[in-house]
Amino acid sequence: MLFVGFLLLLVLGAPIAVAIGVPAFLVIWLGQLGTPVISPNFFAGIAKFPLLAIPLFILAGFILERCGISQRIVRFANILVGRRRGGLAIVAIGVCVFFGGVSGSGPADSAAIGAILIPAMYAQGYGKGYSAALIAAAGSTAIIVPPSIALIIYGAITNTSVPALFAAGAVPGFLAGLSLLIPAIWIARKKGYGSEREGDEEQGLWQAFKEAFWGLLAPVIILGGLYGGIFTPTEAAVIAVFYSLLLGFVIYRSLTLKRIYQIMVDASEASAIVMLIVAFAGLFSWAGATVGILDKLAGSLIGLSDNQWVAMLVLNIIIFIGGMLIDAVSILYIFLPIFMPIIQHFGWNPIWFGVIMTLNLAVGQFTPPVAVNLYVTTQLADIRLEKTFKAVWPMVLTMLVALVVVIAFPSLSLYVPHLLGLR
Repeated sequence: MLFVGFLLLLVLGAPIAVAIGVPAFLVIWLGQLGTPVISPNFFAGIAKFPLLAIPLFILAGFILERCGISQRIVRFANILVGRRRGGLAIVAIGVCVFFGGVSGSGPADSAAIGAILIPAMYAQGYGKGYSAALIAAAGSTAIIVPPSIALIIYGAITNTSVPALFAAGAVPGFLAGLSLLIPAIWIARKKGYGSEREGDEEQGLWQAFKEAFWGLLAPVIILGGLYGGIFTPTEAAVIAVFYSLLLGFVIYRSLTLKRIYQIMVDASEASAIVMLIVAFAGLFSWAGATVGILDKLAGSLIGLSDNQWVAMLVLNIIIFIGGMLIDAVSILYIFLPIFMPIIQHFGWNPIWFGVIMTLNLAVGQFTPPVAVNLYVTTQLADIRLEKTFKAVWPMVLTMLVALVVVIAFPSLSLYVPHLLGLR
């Protein structure tokens, strides 16, 4: 009832929170688990200190985007590397990876950068389908590079150090961005997209750097404080909000009280969606664990093979298919309680597995049929999702190759946390 009800509601198009919450309510009620437990479980799911960072990072991302940071960084990157055929493709990937270090959200990253670059790329002769696919793929790196909302949730569920997860995601996130350069440049040159002189000629490099400097400093302050042990991830989110307000009201003077009110409204809506899913997904996991189905599923997966690499392959196939259908937050809450006994059985490092799972989920954000990032960018490009298929599949394949590399070489994830003394 729990899983079939969830899949049925998902197929019928119910909102993800409803698809998760209704089967959980029914199992608790019909299984006589005690309906009074619903309320405390609902609140316990979101009443966790690390999760407080999520709405704050979302708010910081909204403020930075509305005060013009993304435009300034795009302009600087365009002058720096954009003056070549396919240059705007390189700019799109670089800026998405960088902006992901502020927003922590794939759809937010895709929306902020896509609104600026999709019209610019179309004006330079790039196909709309290619532009939408590229920015959706590059935007997915936001859930890998710190501060990642997905890694915060993973840490909260598994009781793993969030600073250590952030440090572990840095190199794989950069690797994911590099992997996208190969199909992006190849397709752009094969199709003849862009021109030999795509960069902005009207403004000098130094002037563009000065305008973008304070925005470029944002992830340095946030991540430097985290890795230096100056503040926790939640405190880093508070710093990010105050720094973004400083930029908007004092440095760039592009925010007004009226605009900040609308930003607060939009950030509240976005945060409410995430936290509602978190609350219902926690209830879903509790119901599954209480009736014993999660332990049985974990035992079945362990029984498939004693070979850890076969088990790793099976788990990643499950994550990949799930990522194609539902959002990362829901997947973490639904599948992690099943995966945790398997992680312990094979002695896998939970930090390493967290990066693997998040990188896999990032691929799902732009893999059809249900690709949240692609949905955002196709809306911005005013095209149908099907128009992106030819361009998006090479990017999916190269990101999967990056995933295989991260699995094969755990040190790519674990070296930086060990170097910083994070466990």
